[in-house]
Amino acid sequence: ELAKKVDRPATLSVGFLEGTSYPDGKPVAMIAAIQEFGAPARNIPPRPFFRQTIASNSDNWPDLVEGLLVSTNYDPTKTLLKTGEEIKGELQDSIIGFSDPPNAPSTIAKKGFDDPLISSGFMLQSINYKVE
Repeated sequence: ELAKKVDRPATLSVGFLEGTSYPDGKPVAMIAAIQEFGAPARNIPPRPFFRQTIASNSDNWPDLVEGLLVSTNYDPTKTLLKTGEEIKGELQDSIIGFSDPPNAPSTIAKKGFDDPLISSGFMLQSINYKVE
């Protein structure tokens, strides 16, 4: 019923969007993927913050979209922009709250703190969304 009231399609992408790079040129998506899935050859364990966000929150997204469609008078762009902002916040919360496995003692010494997915905060701030 809701789909019949939407007059044009739109697509939402949320995460580490193409073209976002660290100051040294490394793509943020590549570093995020290494953190997500690990790099055993480099002794980096998986830290599945993205998959945890999906597992914990995706059941709520259809109701979120439904409510936003109604509140935006069935405007798909406005609906998905607000949805993107919500999911972006959930991903950022997942990064901030992620603690296990902890950093190696050498990494803690280098960074000065033990926050497995935050070093400079660049990856955290690079999460974005777009509606097409």
